[in-house]
Amino acid sequence: RSIATAMGREFQRMSVGGVRDESEIRGHRRTYVGAIPGTIIRAIRDAGTANPVVMIDEIDKMGADFRGDPSSAMLEVLDPEQNSSFRDHYLDLPFDLSRVFFITTANLLDPIPAALQDRMEVIPLAGYTEEEKLEIAKRYLVPRQVERNGLTRGKIEITEEALRLIIEGYTREAGVRSLEREIGAICRKVAREYAEGTRNRKKTIRPKHVTEMLGKRRFLSEAGRRTDHPGVATGLAWTPVGGDVLFVEATAYPGEGRLQITGQLGDVMKESAAAALSWVKGDVWRFAADIPEDWFANHDIHVHVPAGAVPKDGPSAGVTMVTALVSLITGRRVRSDTAMTGEVTLTGQVLPIGGLKEKALAAQRAGITRVIAPKLNEPDIDEFPPALRKDIEFVFADQVDRVLDAALEGPPPARRRPTPVPAPRRERAAAKRRERAAAKGR
Repeated sequence: RSIATAMGREFQRMSVGGVRDESEIRGHRRTYVGAIPGTIIRAIRDAGTANPVVMIDEIDKMGADFRGDPSSAMLEVLDPEQNSSFRDHYLDLPFDLSRVFFITTANLLDPIPAALQDRMEVIPLAGYTEEEKLEIAKRYLVPRQVERNGLTRGKIEITEEALRLIIEGYTREAGVRSLEREIGAICRKVAREYAEGTRNRKKTIRPKHVTEMLGKRRFLSEAGRRTDHPGVATGLAWTPVGGDVLFVEATAYPGEGRLQITGQLGDVMKESAAAALSWVKGDVWRFAADIPEDWFANHDIHVHVPAGAVPKDGPSAGVTMVTALVSLITGRRVRSDTAMTGEVTLTGQVLPIGGLKEKALAAQRAGITRVIAPKLNEPDIDEFPPALRKDIEFVFADQVDRVLDAALEGPPPARRRPTPVPAPRRERAAAKRRERAAAKGR
C-alpha cells in the first residue's frame, strides 16, 4: 500500500493461497451458471483504473488438481512479453495488463515453479534486528494493542526495558507476530484489572511485571550450558522464517570405526558429516599428536544434531561438525560465545554459504557475540545493519585450521610425532577386523 501511495496509484490485494482452479485466475466462461471474471480482472475492476498496484499474496501456496494449474495461468499474467493481451474467459477479449504493477509475496521459493520464478525479480527480506523490533513495538504494536483492548495511553505504559525483556526472553522469531501477541496478553490483563475495579490509576509495565504476567522466561542463552564439555559446537542454520542456532554433538565409544548420524538429517548433511570425519582422520595428528594410529579403527563415532524431531539439511554445518569432532578428540571445549557456519571440503577449505545475515541475526537473538564464517562471505557484512556489526564480532576463515584456532578454548596441545603402533598389534587388529567381516558375511 505504501508503494502504491508513493506511485500515486490505486492498490488492490488478492490472495491465491490454496487456489487450485485455473478458472480462479482466468475466469469462467459465460455459458456456466454463476460465471464471473477471474481474480485479476476483478481486482482491476475494483481499482477502477487500468494501472493499479496489485499485490498477489502467498503465491507459493497455490496448488494444482484435475481442474488445472493456476501457476501456469500466472505465467501469462506476469510475463511482460505476453500480458499486453491477457484473455479472461469471461470477457473473452484481450486485456492489457502491461501497465499493472504486480507485487507477489511468498515465504518459500522452492514451491514456485522455475518458469514462474524466471518472470519475477526476487527481493529477499531478512528478519528484524532487536533494535528494529524495539522501535516497531514502541511506534506501532503497543499503540495498536492498547487501542484494541479498550485502553488508552493514560491507563498503561510499557517501558523500554520491559519491551526488551519480551523480545529477548519470550519471543524468538524473524518477524514480530509473537511479540505483538505477548504485548496483547499484557494489555488484556491490565484491562481486566480496570474492569474488575482493582485499578484506578495508570499502570507502568516494568520487567518484574512482565515476569508476573507472562510467566518465567521461555528462551535463555543455551550456548554456555550446551558447550560446557568437549564434543559440542554451536552452529548456525537458515530456515524459511529466518536463521536459527543448532548444536552439533559428538561422542566416541569402543567399536569398529563406524560413523552413526542422528537428528533427522538429510542426505546433504549426512555427506557433510562424512566429509568432516574424513578430514579429521587425515589431519588430526596436528591437533592430537599422541593419539594412537588405530584409535579410529577401534572406536565408533556418533554425531547428533538436536532437536531430533526437526528435519535438517544443507552443507553449511560442515565446519561445525569438524569443530565438534576435533573438540571431542583433543578434549578442548568450544568457546561458548562463538557460533560458526560454512561448508568444508576434504582439503580443509571453507566454502561460502548463503543466508549469512539471517544466521547472524539468529546468533544475536541467542546472545552469541562471535560468528565464524567463510572468507568469501566477508563482503556480505556491508549490507548488515550497524547495530548487528557492532554487537557481533565476525571472524572470517578460508581454512579449517583458522576455524579451529578461533573456536577452541585454550592453547593447542604440544605437537609430538604420532605414536607408532607396533607391527604385531597392527596385525592383530587387522585380523580381528577380518574375522568380524567374515562373521557378518556368514
